[in-house]
Amino acid sequence: MVTLDALRRPTRRKPGIRPTRGYRAFQVVNAIVLTGVVVVTLYPFINIVARSMSDQASIISGEVNLLPKGFNVTSYEHVMSDSMFWRNYRNTVYYTFVATSVALILTTTYAYVLSKKHLKGRTFLVAVAVFTMFFNGGLIPNYVLVTSLGLKNSVWAIALPNAISVFNLLVMKAFFESLPTDLEEAAAVDGLSTYGILLRIVLPLSKAIVATMVLFYAVSFWNSWFSAFLYMDRQELFPVTVYLRNLIAGSTGAEFAGAIAETDEAQVDATIKSVTIVLTTLPILTVYPFIQRYFVSGIMLGAVKG
Repeated sequence: MVTLDALRRPTRRKPGIRPTRGYRAFQVVNAIVLTGVVVVTLYPFINIVARSMSDQASIISGEVNLLPKGFNVTSYEHVMSDSMFWRNYRNTVYYTFVATSVALILTTTYAYVLSKKHLKGRTFLVAVAVFTMFFNGGLIPNYVLVTSLGLKNSVWAIALPNAISVFNLLVMKAFFESLPTDLEEAAAVDGLSTYGILLRIVLPLSKAIVATMVLFYAVSFWNSWFSAFLYMDRQELFPVTVYLRNLIAGSTGAEFAGAIAETDEAQVDATIKSVTIVLTTLPILTVYPFIQRYFVSGIMLGAVKG
């Protein structure tokens, strides 16, 4: 019989499982390694920002590290007053939007098709996609093809040759395969077509993976410069990455120096490249925090199946 004293007596809790010495050592090493990775990753960008706000003498003497020396924003004023910079910047926004839209549509539809295990020839289609990860036609054949199709000096020269990333395709395919088939079967019974199921059932459940693909493609097209450098002949058609590439390579340095010869040319010359780098990467850094949660969840969900 249980007495009143026994009910009042506090029960002893079983001690929790203590982490082993090896696991604690792993945690310490892991924290040190990840901290080092963060430092190595952030240091170059912080240094570039500091250089963009420093004067020439401090940069040449190697005094600029994490904080600006001889603070000035003259270089920002000159870059932002250059009409060609803003024209190339608008080109980048336009190219990124169009190319990302095309890539997202093609990748989504292709991945949805490949996720259907009853599809005849599915293995062959997957093999064709994977084959392109390791082999391609080469630079010269691609250039001849794009030129013969009349795509030079247009956004399609950037969007179409890079429309489908096989890695993104496989991640989205795995996510579609993880969705319950009962929903699609019920929608089919209700009379929805294949496109209706994709648009009204599948895509609303795939916001995380779609946001992830948008981020992947947008960052890729925003940072891309070689396709535009190869297929664009006129400077007014260049994206801002080619503007930056030419600036670093020195091909536009003389023109830019001539435009600012009357105002602190020496001071601007040492920081102008850093300013352009900061302004080019700023949009991605601004947008990423708002879609980070979709990015993480999309990758996790897309990796549920192989």
